[in-house]
Amino acid sequence: MTDELTHLDDAGNVRMVDVGEKAVTARRAVAEATVRMDGSTRDRLFTGDLPKGDAIATVRIAAIQGAKLTSSLVPLCHPLFVESLTVSVDPVEAGATITVTATVTAKTGVEMEAMTGAAIGAVALYDMIKGIDRSAEIESVRLLEKSGGRSGEWHRE
Repeated sequence: MTDELTHLDDAGNVRMVDVGEKAVTARRAVAEATVRMDGSTRDRLFTGDLPKGDAIATVRIAAIQGAKLTSSLVPLCHPLFVESLTVSVDPVEAGATITVTATVTAKTGVEMEAMTGAAIGAVALYDMIKGIDRSAEIESVRLLEKSGGRSGEWHRE
């Protein structure tokens, strides 16, 4: 890991990082978001009994769309041609976890796409359940692992 702030030029101005000289490598990132909700809401979500319809399908589509739009939403991200995105929505004691795996062959990583996909999926899930559970909340969005590029592999402990 480097202590250098690569998004700043010598004068301290924000800039997009120059990736022109970096090697093209296969890169992968996995991120998750957790949505805390009431147990009865979680049960309705996973039995398909929500007033707005198939929330899990909606969350998957929202997460994929969010990941694809990352460079439009996050100012200094490079546009990437994401090669694959997988989304899972799984029950956990607190509610549901959305996990996004993104892959690309590029000069820069795909972590922001995975995290943005998880975040947008969580917002979509909140929207699907807010009518029956106003206390629902997005608890966390975090990177779980990444691979590829100069820094190699990283896994959250």
